[in-house]
Amino acid sequence: MQSAKQSLHAIALKLAQAMAFSLMYAMIKLAGEVPIGEVVFYRGFFALIPLFVWTFFTVGPVRAIKTKRPAYHVVRAVLGTTSMFSSFLAVQLLPLVTVTAFNFVQPIFAVILAALFLHEKVGKYRWGAVIVGFGGVLLMLEPHGGLQALLTFGSSKGVTYALVSAFLTAVVVVWIRQMSASERCEAIVFYFMTACATMGAIVMLWDYAPIGWNSVFWLVLCGLVGGVGQLLMTYSYRYAEPSLLAPFDYTQMIWAMLLGWFVLGEMPVSMVLWGAGVVIVSGSIIAWREHRLRLELPQPMT
Repeated sequence: MQSAKQSLHAIALKLAQAMAFSLMYAMIKLAGEVPIGEVVFYRGFFALIPLFVWTFFTVGPVRAIKTKRPAYHVVRAVLGTTSMFSSFLAVQLLPLVTVTAFNFVQPIFAVILAALFLHEKVGKYRWGAVIVGFGGVLLMLEPHGGLQALLTFGSSKGVTYALVSAFLTAVVVVWIRQMSASERCEAIVFYFMTACATMGAIVMLWDYAPIGWNSVFWLVLCGLVGGVGQLLMTYSYRYAEPSLLAPFDYTQMIWAMLLGWFVLGEMPVSMVLWGAGVVIVSGSIIAWREHRLRLELPQPMT
């Protein structure tokens, strides 16, 4: 069980990560219309710079990327890269606030996954929160054609991408927590970013377009800021359980509203905000209940 100091450290890292990822999404929008492969390539390649700078202050680049479980990194890379493609496609198609709101569906997916695949016993509180959260999702879907448009992949392509990303992120968060027991945070970030840059470059072979220096500037900055955010996120899950940190993800909505309104000129849709509020309440209940259940578990004698 983590100490109070570790918990506060993890929360601070999580808050900083929320701001970094919101800035990253805004930079992708500022880059303009860029093929998705190029976006992912810049995000992955330039994220390696802050990573290697950080390793010089810790254990050095060589030791930092050593791994005992390469198969774990392969799984994480496949899930994370697919999630990143989906997330960035959603960013290109939807307002920043809307993409952020759909990211909050992640805890709901986590509960369903735990019940179906881990055979975890889910009580009435968490199932109730899942049902409430689904109602919030329906509210957010309404301005984008509703549930029918989602099922037919019609006008809600961006929403579909956002939900796929949220689902895969829910899997990745649990996976990172397991990896952190034996793998260094730097190694987790390195292999993931390398996989993203590689897959982005491969996609560019089929879908490439020359871009201006303005787009290059924002994409390079996106990669640097995203790399810092990736380190912050990975370290936060080393120091605390996802259930404790989940509510602090919701600060991204504040950043998304500020950046969307004052930088991107996007006015938030009221129905999306109402739905996001419902989903945030649902996710907070899930996080609170999971945290309480962990506290109720018998602790080892010391």
